[in-house]
Amino acid sequence: MRTLKCMMAYRGTKYHGFQRQDNAHTVQEAVEQALGSVLNHPATIYGCSRTDTGVHARQYCFSFQTERPIQPLNLVRGVNGRLPDDISLLSAEDAALSFHARYACRGKEYLYLIHNSESPNPFLRDLACHHRRPIDPALLQACADRFIGTHDFKSFCSAQAQRTSTVRTIYDFSVEMSGDSIILLVKGDGFLYNMIRILVGTMLQVNDGKLKLSDLDGILAARDRRCAGKTAMACGLYLNRVFYDDAYQTEPKKGLRIVKKEMEPVPVPGWIR
Repeated sequence: MRTLKCMMAYRGTKYHGFQRQDNAHTVQEAVEQALGSVLNHPATIYGCSRTDTGVHARQYCFSFQTERPIQPLNLVRGVNGRLPDDISLLSAEDAALSFHARYACRGKEYLYLIHNSESPNPFLRDLACHHRRPIDPALLQACADRFIGTHDFKSFCSAQAQRTSTVRTIYDFSVEMSGDSIILLVKGDGFLYNMIRILVGTMLQVNDGKLKLSDLDGILAARDRRCAGKTAMACGLYLNRVFYDDAYQTEPKKGLRIVKKEMEPVPVPGWIR
């Protein structure tokens, strides 16, 4: 028996998230069908994260076990020949037998893309959140800075989520503007259900004058979903990177987050870069 660690990318528009469901088309189902066809036996994959309907992934890790001696490169080529055009297997490698894509994951980086223009861009349909009102990136960055660190994010978690703890650590949260695109990049040790979309939706309401920047501390302290802003659209959200350490035969991530001089640095573990 062997365990393989695989990376893939997918456009989530046509899928009801990653996780297999009885009455909906999912990414897991499509990948398992392609893998089973190549391996000539049923395959069950274990993903690093659940993604919602319409959410995309630029780097998504999954693991699975097989007794087949197929070379990783041949596996990638064979599976890609059987996958739909909106899913691509990027890499495959042998890992420790105990490797599990979800439980070995040390952290994640998400990207949220906003198209800021009066008119929608037909080429970004289902790939970015369209926001008509002018966006002040400096104001969004000021909002993002309030969330860096370890906090109880219960106010920014979907009420349907079942979690024993809603405390999470955000190591970095940056806002960049390029033309009419606003790019939000957030790295953390883990994220609650709909957490990033609620954070972004709340930040946009601050931008639009519906909330004040000073309200954010109170929203965090309230631990009440009703106090935060709307949930931003799923189409702008991408799982951008996942982080693993060398305990599972993966490359360790090294480096420190660059912070503003007036801010206290947030301790960053070695897996993040």
